Amino acid sequence: MRILVVDNDDAAFEALRSLLWEAGYDVERTGDGRDAIEMVDTGRFHIVLAEWHLSSLEGPDLCRAIRSRVRRGYVFTMLLSRRSDREAVVDALAAGADDYVCKPYHAQELLLRLQKAKRVVAMGSQHAAVLAMAKLAESRDPETGQHLERIRAYSWILARVMANDFEEITEEFIDTLYQTSILHDIGKVGIPDFILLKPDRLTEREREIMQTHTLIGAGTLSATARDFPEIGFFRMATDVALTHHENFDGSGYPAGLAGQAIPLSGRIVALADVYDALTTRRPYKSAYDHELSKSIILGRQQHFDPSVLRAFLGAEAQFLGIRDTFSDHAAATA
Repeated sequence: MRILVVDNDDAAFEALRSLLWEAGYDVERTGDGRDAIEMVDTGRFHIVLAEWHLSSLEGPDLCRAIRSRVRRGYVFTMLLSRRSDREAVVDALAAGADDYVCKPYHAQELLLRLQKAKRVVAMGSQHAAVLAMAKLAESRDPETGQHLERIRAYSWILARVMANDFEEITEEFIDTLYQTSILHDIGKVGIPDFILLKPDRLTEREREIMQTHTLIGAGTLSATARDFPEIGFFRMATDVALTHHENFDGSGYPAGLAGQAIPLSGRIVALADVYDALTTRRPYKSAYDHELSKSIILGRQQHFDPSVLRAFLGAEAQFLGIRDTFSDHAAATA
């Protein structure tokens, strides 16, 4: 994660730069507040550490400028000052600073405060990404909203049932899967309407074009993942978008991955997506009831991770409850 240090004291900056570099941060510096505004406007920085006294403007003024100008993701601002009076803290927070640290600072305390900063940036980025992308998908298909609610609920149940058998499935994994699963088909925004909304079965060429939605979605999400490499949300979102049509036996797309080569998140969402597609109406098919859908899934069991399939069979009642809770006019009846 990139940090912009705004400080015109060379010695103070070198000490801070060394600490941040050892902790794994990318650090750039300017000693001028107005230059800092222009640098933040590039969108390259997620955290700003600023001294109170700067050339051209004061630290609180810099915070106000950042809050009024930034439009490319949340920027966490932290003011550093030798002032320890209550008025200074109040002035800093009123100006839009997220945190205030008195100098001389304790190295470990500063690093812990930066961990908090990373969480704030991550939450803001996740929320913005999910809302923007989910709304984008909704705009292409009026039934997408209920589909997304069902997909993330099915995925949550599957992960919860599988948790005892997979060390990888922690509470954080389950929560992240719940959030990212709704982005599985985000790449469909790049598919032409004459294919996406076609009322009949697709031709072979049209099917090939439709399958590129996995690559389009993963490409969109991976660009954000590169900016936030330490945040698992974007990595999982990319995995889900790219691999939810891969089959456990290697017969899926886009890469023909098989077995454990498919990320666990993708293997879970794959079954959730197939079940929802079977139990709801599509332009080319009616909705199937639960029993018929289950029989089709079992008839294609080589496509699914056996652990995910067992979780599905052990959670049929929950699946039926989810389908009823988030039903629409096309939902199948049990």
